[in-house]
Amino acid sequence: QAHLVESGGGLVQAGGSLRLTCVASGNIFSIVTMGWYRRAPGKQRELVAATTSGGRTNYADSVKGRFTISKDNAKNTVYLQMNSLKPEDTAAYYCNVEGRLTSRTDFVSWGQGTQVTVSS
Repeated sequence: QAHLVESGGGLVQAGGSLRLTCVASGNIFSIVTMGWYRRAPGKQRELVAATTSGGRTNYADSVKGRFTISKDNAKNTVYLQMNSLKPEDTAAYYCNVEGRLTSRTDFVSWGQGTQVTVSS
């Protein structure tokens, strides 16, 4: 499996910004998708944003225009720039990466989660 390490969460006031970073490591041959999910207390996990190897992106309606996903293929790293944060963005954010290992085994890996708290 690929190992994911997330960073960048924290406490911010409404209207502020944060940038999340997720670095994938291990015997990775190729990456198909990289994305961010979140789970707020009492709610189901939801997709926030994702990007494919071809550069296509997908966003939850609730974050369109405020969040931007980007990646550095050479570093197997995905970022989530979050602007104009709202209290309802408060959640644990999880990185997700899908791809193939050098053993030609497909993998789906999750990060440990990073907490984002937006105060009003």
